[in-house]
Amino acid sequence: MSSKQPANSLRQSLKARHMTMIALGGSIGTGLFLASGSAISSAGPGGAILAYAAIGLMVYFLMTSLGELATYMPDSGSFSTYGSRFVSPAFGFAVGWNFWYNWAVTIAAELSAATVIIKYWFPNSPSLLWSFLFLALMFALNALSAKGYGESEYWFAIIKVATVILFLVLGVTMIFGIFGGKPVGFSNFNLGGSPFHGGFFAFIGVFMAAGFSFQGTELIGVAAGESENPRQNVPRAIRQVFWRILLFYILAIVVIGFLIPYTNPNLLKTELNNIGVSPFTLVFEKAGLAFAASVMNAVILSSVLSAGNSGMYSSTRVLYAMAKDGLAPKMFGKLSSRGVPVNALIMTALVGMLAFLASLFGDGVVYNWLLNASGMCGFINWLGIAVCHYRFRRAFIAQGHSLDELPYRAKWFPFGPIFAFILCIVAIVGQNTGAFTGAKIDWYGLLVSYVSVPLFIAIWLGYKWTKGSKLIPLKECDLTTHERPTR
Repeated sequence: MSSKQPANSLRQSLKARHMTMIALGGSIGTGLFLASGSAISSAGPGGAILAYAAIGLMVYFLMTSLGELATYMPDSGSFSTYGSRFVSPAFGFAVGWNFWYNWAVTIAAELSAATVIIKYWFPNSPSLLWSFLFLALMFALNALSAKGYGESEYWFAIIKVATVILFLVLGVTMIFGIFGGKPVGFSNFNLGGSPFHGGFFAFIGVFMAAGFSFQGTELIGVAAGESENPRQNVPRAIRQVFWRILLFYILAIVVIGFLIPYTNPNLLKTELNNIGVSPFTLVFEKAGLAFAASVMNAVILSSVLSAGNSGMYSSTRVLYAMAKDGLAPKMFGKLSSRGVPVNALIMTALVGMLAFLASLFGDGVVYNWLLNASGMCGFINWLGIAVCHYRFRRAFIAQGHSLDELPYRAKWFPFGPIFAFILCIVAIVGQNTGAFTGAKIDWYGLLVSYVSVPLFIAIWLGYKWTKGSKLIPLKECDLTTHERPTR
């Protein structure tokens, strides 16, 4: 590949180590450091392990599906581009805006979380000051270049990975009595006669939480468009990342389950404003490390900044790609001299900041609506990956291509994308089962939890009816890798 790239194109500057850490860092965050505790408390260690393993299997198939698409056709538009080519322009339009909205609002969420965390050290400092400082940091890292984002994300991820490895090593030595006294045995893991607790609906609730925890792995599909060598770097990152993520999550839950009884009330208090009782903190303190709370607070601060940084990067690139495809205003397709979509970056930062300010000035209802809708959007993104891969592979064969032409081939097709699609539907439907399984339907709860589903459908059908967009026949799907469609 030539080192010279057109002035009007994104820079292919992300190395293999950046790609691996972008996907790894996108998935290891508050879901592991905080939500794992409440998951064990709700469903017991057995229920938590089963839920995370099931979601992990689904994510494996989604990652291999995305890997096949991103290695054959690396594009920063990723979901939007694949949807427009292999399903219909209307589907690509809806998926692209869904993805952009999801991560733009996530920036606001991470800004809000970061200001809460920083007050652990500076309790009387103004929230507005920290929100602007953190937003300015994210903006600056993304405005420099794709490599600037990749490098910052690499080091953010290193901090998280090092913390998890230290936790696992320390936890295993404590379980076997090598450190911290005598072996703990199975008493906590088998508390009450079973590692499972809370019944079916508790398991479904943890299933949802596990899904949110794993969201972020799909960012590698966006980053592929700026990878130095996507046909080598993307498959390598996918192979390494999935197993590491699954290992980290499953082993962490096993360690917590052995060392902390699921009846411990502190496991229920794993909110951002009560970081002293993160399950990681509880284990570190059990080992006699008095500084655990402060260290974990710093690690979780780096995690939320990492998530905001990734959200800024990915949503900016997808908005840029949609502008190039005619699915967003042309102004968002402008690049700076460093190859950064500067207008798309500014727009994304503004939306993130506006959502944060709505919460800051007391409009918590609006902010919670945005945040709940954003969470559901992640599952819709995953649905889009499964649908796009299924259609791509069928179109590839229908047009006379051989599977040997694929630089990376997803295994278990068509089972993989179909299985992932079904589990995504289960996750979406089960988002808030309590709202419609009680004696009285909670209409407000239903609306808050599921509002993004009808919104996605309305955007999809609205574009379809106004533009006359139709499902693309398999033999007419655009499989060229050198340019985007102009539909």
